[in-house]
Amino acid sequence: MSNLFQILRTNLKAPGRCTASWERRVSNRRTVLMVPSRRWLKNRRSQLMFQPISASPTVPTCVALAVLLTLGFPATASAMHISEGILPAPWAGLWFVLSLPFLIWGLHDLRVRSEREPMFKSLVGLVGAAVFVISCMPIPVPTAGSCSHPCATGMAAILIGPSLTVVVTSIALLLQALFLAHGGLTTLGADIVSMGVAGAFTGYGAFRLATAFGVPRWPAVFLAGVLSDWATYAVTSFELASALHGNASVGHAFAAVAIAFCPTQIPLGILEGFLTAAACRFIETRRPGLIASLKQPHGGVA
Repeated sequence: MSNLFQILRTNLKAPGRCTASWERRVSNRRTVLMVPSRRWLKNRRSQLMFQPISASPTVPTCVALAVLLTLGFPATASAMHISEGILPAPWAGLWFVLSLPFLIWGLHDLRVRSEREPMFKSLVGLVGAAVFVISCMPIPVPTAGSCSHPCATGMAAILIGPSLTVVVTSIALLLQALFLAHGGLTTLGADIVSMGVAGAFTGYGAFRLATAFGVPRWPAVFLAGVLSDWATYAVTSFELASALHGNASVGHAFAAVAIAFCPTQIPLGILEGFLTAAACRFIETRRPGLIASLKQPHGGVA
């Protein structure tokens, strides 16, 4: 069948080459193109048997080559967040239990605010997609058993509130663990507490506190982005240190892990501050009504 398609394609480009081998019948102002004659197909098949195989790769060839390259030249991968299996089971269970009240609170908040404003769920989904994409930019920190990366939880907390930020962060972390091998299912609770709870409430609290003391809006947004990022990795350092300190003290282990994060996370936190301010400024320019709710006592846009 593939030879027939090749034959048809070749001769449609140059119909003069096989004019004698094609039969054309005109009837009722319609032209019906008949199939090639058997003699022509037989001669053409004989010619194709002695032609060299085309050098252009097919899709199966490309897939096979990609698999061989992946298996033959493996690269070292570093997982984002806290990697699967890093935390002992009791500590993993403890952090998961601690994250549950915030998830329940966030889901309740989502239901109440969606009843008040039906379009609110669309904004929550958009913010969740932003958290997912922005947090998928890892910089490996092998000595810490994790990665540095921006989080976007400060920006999310300002736009939709801290409780809902915990919800969208947990969804982003779950998808990354299942499909991108970033983080893990056993460490999901610890990642939610560090990135969702600590990042969201620290960023939101910094924004509220700064505006209460008269700091202009955009410096306050910048501060929220910076502190939410740094708080995430302070809590991550504590989670790792408390579970893996061994014979050393928790304080010594915490200092060691935090110092390992510093070369990458300090500049990333500052960069995230600028990113948060730029994103909120862009939203205010495009949709001024969304940012007007920043003065509400519970935050968010509802």
